[in-house]
Formats: sequence, C-alpha cells, structure tokens
Amino acid sequence: MKQFDLNAIMADMHQTFPVAQRRPVIGITGNYADLTCKLGDGYYKQVVKAGGVPFIIPPVADEAVLQNALDRIDALLLSGGADINPLYQGEEPLPQLGGINSERDLPELLLARLAYNRQLPMLGICRGIQTLVMALDGKVAQHISTSIKHSQDADRSEPTHSISISEDSTLYNIYNSSNQTSTLKSPTSNLLVNSFHHQAVGEPGVHFRTVATAPDGVIEAIESTEFKPILGVQWHPECMGESGLPIFQWLVNEAEKFQKVKHLHHCILTLDTHCDTPMFFPQNVDFGSRDPRILVDLHKMTEGRLDATIMVAYLPQDRWKVALGRRTLATEGTQEDGRWKEDSEGFTPRAFADDIFDKIMQMVSRNSQYLALARTPEELWDNKHAGKKSIMLGIENGIALNGLLQNVQYFKDRGVVYITLCHNGDNELCDSAKGNQTHGGVSEFGAQVIAEMNRLGVMVDLSHAHEKSFYDALELSKTPIVCSHSSARALCDHPRNLTDEQMRALAQKGGVAQTTLYHGFLKKDGEATILDAMAHLEHAIDVMGIDHVGLGTDFDGDGGVRGLANASELTNFTRQLLARRFNEQDIQKIWGGNFLRVMKQVQQAAE
Repeated sequence: MKQFDLNAIMADMHQTFPVAQRRPVIGITGNYADLTCKLGDGYYKQVVKAGGVPFIIPPVADEAVLQNALDRIDALLLSGGADINPLYQGEEPLPQLGGINSERDLPELLLARLAYNRQLPMLGICRGIQTLVMALDGKVAQHISTSIKHSQDADRSEPTHSISISEDSTLYNIYNSSNQTSTLKSPTSNLLVNSFHHQAVGEPGVHFRTVATAPDGVIEAIESTEFKPILGVQWHPECMGESGLPIFQWLVNEAEKFQKVKHLHHCILTLDTHCDTPMFFPQNVDFGSRDPRILVDLHKMTEGRLDATIMVAYLPQDRWKVALGRRTLATEGTQEDGRWKEDSEGFTPRAFADDIFDKIMQMVSRNSQYLALARTPEELWDNKHAGKKSIMLGIENGIALNGLLQNVQYFKDRGVVYITLCHNGDNELCDSAKGNQTHGGVSEFGAQVIAEMNRLGVMVDLSHAHEKSFYDALELSKTPIVCSHSSARALCDHPRNLTDEQMRALAQKGGVAQTTLYHGFLKKDGEATILDAMAHLEHAIDVMGIDHVGLGTDFDGDGGVRGLANASELTNFTRQLLARRFNEQDIQKIWGGNFLRVMKQVQQAAE
C-alpha cells in the first residue's frame, strides 16, 4: 500500500503565497432523496473544470441559511430533479404529474427570488429552468405532449434531439465565441442536446424571453430580458462533457464579474444624488421593509450595494397656484408680508418641506441600527465604515424658501446639501426649462439666494432650469454648481436635458452633471433601458471629461428603466462600467466621487 505523508503535502502547498488564487464560488442546489442531500457529480465537476469553486446548498427553507449562503457565493446554479408542485403557481395537479420533491420546492423558489433581487448570476438546468420561471412570475407546463420524445432511454451523455438558438442571444454567443467556433468549425444556431423531462416552461413571463426551442416548439432555453446574467436550459449540460462545458464557463465568468463588482462596492462609496421616495410617505410606506410601492428602501439599497442617497423634499409647483410677475411675486393671494399663505392643507412651502424632513428623520430614527443622516462627504464615509447606509437631504424647488432669504440658513441648519432652484414652472428665483421665461433667467431674488447659498455652503442645483437661468447661475455662483439629475440633449432632445455647450460650460466651472434614469430624458420614442442610460453617461464623459459626471436616478420620481429599475439593480450599473473597462478610480468618480468633490469644495468655501 502506498504511504502518504500529509505533512509533506502540506509543506508543498505552502511553498508559495497565496496557497490558491481567489476563484468565484458557485452555489449549487442539492437534490434530496432517502433522507440524503445528494448531487450528480457532473454539476460540481463541470464547475471545477470551468474554474469555479462548487458550494452545495442544502434544501433548507430557513431565512438565515438562505441569506447567508447567498452572501457567500458569486453565482447560483439551480440543479435538476423532480417535478415542482403546481400549487405554487395556483394550479391543481394533472394526472401526468410526476413525483414532486416538497423538500426542495420552497427553498429553491426562495433562493431564486432572493438571488434575483441581489443580481446574482444564475443558471437553471432542467428543473432549474422551471424553478426560475415559477419563482419569477412565469408559468410551468405540468406535462408536455409533443411529437418528440423528451425523456430519453439513451445514456445521459448522448444527445437525442436538436434545438434552434436565437442568434441575438447569450446562448448563441456562448456557443459561437472565438474558442467555440474553432471547435464547431463555423457559427451555428443549432445544437444537439440530451433530454430528461416531461415538465417544461409554459410561459417565460416578463423577466425572461425564449432563446431556444426544440423542433416541436418546446422551450429549451430562456434568458433575462433585463440585461442580467440569468440563463435557463432544459437539457443537462453537466452530463455532456466538453460540449456542455461552455455553459458552465459562462456561469463562472459571470460569477467572476460579480465578484469584482462586490469588491468594488466594498472599496468605494456609492451615492445616488437624487431620489424622490418621500413622495410616497403619504401612503405610509415602510423604508425598513422591502416595500413594493417604492424603488428605494433598506433592502433594495443593500441588495444593490448602494451606500447613500440624497432624498429630496419635492414641492409641486401648482400646490400654491404660483403666478409670477417679471421680478416680483404676483398676488393671487399667494404672498403676504414676504410669506406664502397656507395651502388647503395648512402648509406653507417651508412648512411642507419641513414636514417631509421630519418624516425622513423619523424614518432614520426607526432604522438607526442600519441608517444614518449625513451632511458632509466625511460623514458618508464614517457611516459606511460603521456599516450604515446614509441619507442626505436636498430640496427640489426653491419655492420652499417662502420667498425669504433667511430660509436658506434655516434649511442649511436642517442639513440640506443642495437646493434645486426650480422645478417644472417658473418661480421667484428663476425660469424653468418648462416655464414661460418670466424673469429672462435668474431673478434678482434668485441672485441673492445663490450668493447666500455660496456663503453658507449649500450647493446650487440647476436641474430643471431654463438655459438662460443655467448660464446666469453659472456666472453668479462663486462655487461650482451641480445638475443632480440631468441627461444629454444631444441624445434625447428634451428641454430638461443639457446641451453639449451647457455641459462644457459646467465642466469649465468645475461642476458635475448626474445622468438620470427618467425614461423620457433618455429616449424620445420607445422604451429606454440601461443601455440608453450608459450611452448618455458616455456622451457626457466624451463632452465633459470623467471628472464631471455621475448618477442621479430620480427613483420614485418616475426614474427607473429596464436593467436599472430600482435601487436593488444598481450593481448592474457597475457591471456595465466594468464592461466598458473603466478602472476603479474612474468608477469611484462616477459613483459619487465627482459630486462629493464639489460638495466638499462648496462646504469648505463657506468655512
């Protein structure tokens, strides 16, 4: 018998450092039978061969187990196995329903949904593709009756029928990459696969599209419609050796990208410079829960690895029936002795903003273990190091000042870091992009407000402003100005967007323009997606330079597009930046660094 020297083996392992390079960890759901968690060896062997580290997740419907497992993996592989109980999609069982696996169903449906919320790369195989669909609002056909046999008697490694692959799909790219075409000789949209199933995808649902079918029309593969690395296949590539390996290589590659995203978000500070979540406070939303009514809450910020957001007190322009003269506030009962009269609910504009800030304070207090206010860049970093998310305060619409200059000091003391001078209508400070050019730019009172904001260290925000107001403010302000949520007019001709000339002028004065996710500012016709947002950002970089751009989502103010639909999806923004080969330093600049540079400069100028 051969003698083994464990100490010698260990000594050899430790000759160099590190012992092993960090590889992406692939969580694989374990099958269950006979009181045993088990897994076919093809799954973990293919993962290892593709360069990943397999991590078996047992079928346990325990929240702490599931959440902690997901925290430790870089991708999720949903393995094959028995039928899924149709009751989970509100159906009674058909006579052809096979054996279900109650031990697996709930844990895996929860895993798929939680992994989706966290933007984890996912691969579903056979039962796994059906798990994806059932977990994410699609439908599974309990039994297929077609002209092709989908439950083969041949060896599992033997392909028994063909599938057709859409040429605009991730799956097509997987099998037609440069290294694969050398093996296949030429690009192909057909593939031979094995088959062991009688359930199948019935309707992919809104989150997926069909990208491969068998000759009888049975769905053989689906992928994300939201630019996410999620793929499901009906066959068993883990049994097919080299011909099945490319799918596992894709999963491991995507896991490696996700690993880099997680590392980046650990090292940098991520800031969204404009969100309107307080608009939903009257609906009694719960920031501490994963509330489906809002796009930003603690769960979604955590899933999207967002460190901080600037919540604004938005003041609707018509709430106080604003009517303006050229340089003075017109009457119509709106102002008396320098103060706004109350609206029908008893609020003056200042009191309305105060009420919003009071509710934000209450929200932070209720979640103080995980959430804190911040007024400075340094406080943002302190909160991150303490493991807390940060909320900063902003005002959207200068009518919050009640027409009184001293209210700039008042809101500065409350913690406001910027004031958007106007919204969708002229006010007593300046003309709006959607106004009537009442003042011909910034009013005399607006000029006083800008000077006072400079003196006190409050940033001037020119999103929503008319071009003349923009240039006036740029000339009047002694410190750089910001556009907290504005995109590029060259790509979408909307008066709310910045022209290239405005962008260049803003950059020359040291300011920043934060690309926004409001669909109407990204694309004139059709649906805007994450790709349109990236195009606007890249255009701004081309015009202004990397030191003058960022992201202001306008979440909960009608912001959000496919691929960046809420705060949980913001790691997708980082994935897109990495795909465009931005380095860590530039990604930090985009993810709030530039905006915080201006904030610090403005605040220091006031000291």
